[in-house]
Amino acid sequence: MAIKSKTAYVCQGCGATSPKWQGQCPGCGEWNTLIETAQEARSASRFQSLAADGAIRPLHEVDVAELPRTPTGIDELDRVLGGGLVPGGVVLIGGDPGIGKSTLLLQALTSLALQCKTLYVSGEESPQQIALRARRLDLAASSVALYAEIGLEKIVGALERERPQVAVIDSIQTIYSDALTSAPGSVAQVRECAAQLTRFAKRTGTTILLVGHVTKDGAIAGPRVLEHIVDAVLYFEGDTHSSFRLIRAIKNRFGAVNELGVFAMTDKGLREVSNPSALFLSQHRDPVAGSCVMVTQEGTRPLLVEVQALVDDTHSPQPRRLAVGIEQNRLALLLAVLHRHAGVAAFDQDVFVNAVGGVRVAEPAADLAVLLAIVSSLRDRPLPEKLVVFGEVGLAGEVRPVQRGQERLREAAKLGFTHAIIPKANRPKQPIEGMTVTAVERLADAVDAAM
Repeated sequence: MAIKSKTAYVCQGCGATSPKWQGQCPGCGEWNTLIETAQEARSASRFQSLAADGAIRPLHEVDVAELPRTPTGIDELDRVLGGGLVPGGVVLIGGDPGIGKSTLLLQALTSLALQCKTLYVSGEESPQQIALRARRLDLAASSVALYAEIGLEKIVGALERERPQVAVIDSIQTIYSDALTSAPGSVAQVRECAAQLTRFAKRTGTTILLVGHVTKDGAIAGPRVLEHIVDAVLYFEGDTHSSFRLIRAIKNRFGAVNELGVFAMTDKGLREVSNPSALFLSQHRDPVAGSCVMVTQEGTRPLLVEVQALVDDTHSPQPRRLAVGIEQNRLALLLAVLHRHAGVAAFDQDVFVNAVGGVRVAEPAADLAVLLAIVSSLRDRPLPEKLVVFGEVGLAGEVRPVQRGQERLREAAKLGFTHAIIPKANRPKQPIEGMTVTAVERLADAVDAAM
C-alpha cells in the first residue's frame, strides 16, 4: 500500500504554514493565499554557517577590511548599488515583465566580462534567444558565458566549477531544487533556492544577481522573506507606454537606500540619462497656471520635478480628488490645511494633481509645491517664471524644513532657476549666486509671496 505523503498549507504571501486549509492566513491575515504543499523531510546537511568557525568573539576583535567594489560599467546602476558590486553580495532585481531587467543585466555582464569572469544562467530563455537579443543590442561580440538550466543542484555545480566573479540567475522563480517536491515558483522552492545561492555567494565571494518576478500589486512574487535573505533589493519601474525607466534601491546593506537611476529604453537597449531633471520638467512656451517646479531628493540626488494641478468647478455632489505620483490621502489633508490656514477654499471644486514624467514623489517636501500649484490653478494666475519651491506643510499651517536644503537650491540654480520659496529653517547661510531666496514660516506667507 502506498504511503500518503504529509501535506501542509503554505501562504503564498508570507510563507506561514497551517495543518489544514483556512480562508484567512494565520500569519499575515490575507485571504485565499493558502496552497497545499507536500511537507519536505528535514536535512541537516543543506545549510552551512556563514562564519568559518563557530567561535564567539567580541566585536572589536573581528577583522574588518574595506570590500572592493566592481563597477558594472553603467554609472546609473552603480549609483543605485552604492558604487558597484560587492564580492559575495546577493542582489535581487524585480520589475514588471518586459520592463528591461534582462536587457540591463546582459549589458552589465558584457561590460563586466572585460574585467572579470561572468556567467549568465537562464531559466526562461534558450542561449539562441539570448544571442539574438545580444545581436540586437550590438553586443554580439560579448564574451559572457551562457548556461540554460533550472535545476538548482546543476546550477550550483556549474558555479563551483567555473567560479565566476559575477553570476546572473534569470529568474529565481524558474529555479527548482530536487530536495523539494513542490513546483518551481512556489514559496518553498523560491525560499530554498535563494537561501542556497546566498550561502554559495557568501562562501565563495561570487556576486549573484537574482531576477525576480512581481505580482499584480507590484511586489516581488513569493514570501517577503526573500527580500530579507538578499543584501540589496532593486525595483525596476516605468510605464510600458513610455521609454523612460527608473531603477530604485529599497534595501542595500552596502550603500544608501532610495537611490534612483534613470534610463531611456532605445532600440539598442537601455541608455543612461545624464540629466534626469529634464525628464520631469515640461517645456512651456508661456507661463501656465497650475504648474509649480519643486526639488525632490532621491537618495543623494536632487531632482527637479514639475507638479501640475487642475482645479475646476464640480458637477457632482461629491467633488473629486485625484493624485498621480503623489499620495491621495496627503492631497485631502493639504486641501484642509489650505482652507483653514490660508483662507483658500476648494470644497466645491474638483482637484487633480499630477507629477510630470511618471515619477512618484513620496517625501513631504512636495507639500508646498502642490498647494501653490492648486492656488495658481484656482486663481488662474501663473506662478513667476524660474521659480522653484520645496517644503513640508504641517497641520498648524507652518512650513517645516526638509533635509539637504542647500543641495536642492544648488541643483536648481545650476539648471537656471532664479527664485526660490523655501522654509525659513532651510535658508542658506551664504547667498547662492544668481538666485533670490524667499524664506517663509507660514503657508499664508508662501501663498502671498508666490502670488
